[in-house]
Amino acid sequence: MRAPDGTAFELRGPEDAPVVVLIHGLGLCRHLWLPHIAALAKSHRVLWYDLYGHGDSAPPPREASLTVFSDQLAGLLDHAGIARASVVGFSIGGMINRRFALDHKDRLAALLILNSPHDRGEDAQEQVEDRARTVREQGALSTMDAALARWFTPAFRDSHPQALQLVRDWRLKADPESYAQAAWVLANGVRELIAPDPHIDALALVMTCANDSGSTPSMSRAICTEISGAELLIIPDLQHLGLIEDPAAFTSPILSFLSRVHEADR
Repeated sequence: MRAPDGTAFELRGPEDAPVVVLIHGLGLCRHLWLPHIAALAKSHRVLWYDLYGHGDSAPPPREASLTVFSDQLAGLLDHAGIARASVVGFSIGGMINRRFALDHKDRLAALLILNSPHDRGEDAQEQVEDRARTVREQGALSTMDAALARWFTPAFRDSHPQALQLVRDWRLKADPESYAQAAWVLANGVRELIAPDPHIDALALVMTCANDSGSTPSMSRAICTEISGAELLIIPDLQHLGLIEDPAAFTSPILSFLSRVHEADR
């Protein structure tokens, strides 16, 4: 399915069930969530989509920013006739859903932030911005090998070459200019999410993996301190794309948290 702005999306699950939206990460696409859909769709209306310039979606209508991506989601909800939803965001998706919580908080039932960066400190911040500049100058695949080493455990890389190739294919499918713009949003946009004013006010679950070097446990703890009552979960052993290595380690706590959210709404 496709929205009027060119956003490619899919819907599955009971039409009268609570809605959960899934936002993928930089250079990926909505198919990232396929291992999670069946479990989520048993009890939820699941909406998952491609960010502008990724997968099958059109490029952004103007220069990419967190607000542009936040507005993309709001427009998609309007198109699908959805008033409120719980929003799960992975990596840059966890930045976009935080921006959505600031821009469209009346549309938000709950916020689930997965493996998403926060205050990196100046040295690490400069390194990430340098990577974004490299993408602009040398193309999307220029940082791919280093990314795969950060994203997957060595054992998984050795035993699942097809998964690594799939991630490469997703990045190749992204529109080059859109990808370069989104890479800069991932790098620089985090600055607007540190101690935002007004603060984020939402039921929230913040998750990351113990060995995620770019979205570290300390970053997730910092996010939690800035969202009153947010819950924190650190998945042992895994790295950035742990939700591909062990989908159930994510799907199960997501469903448990959403169940508590729905109970509180009754």
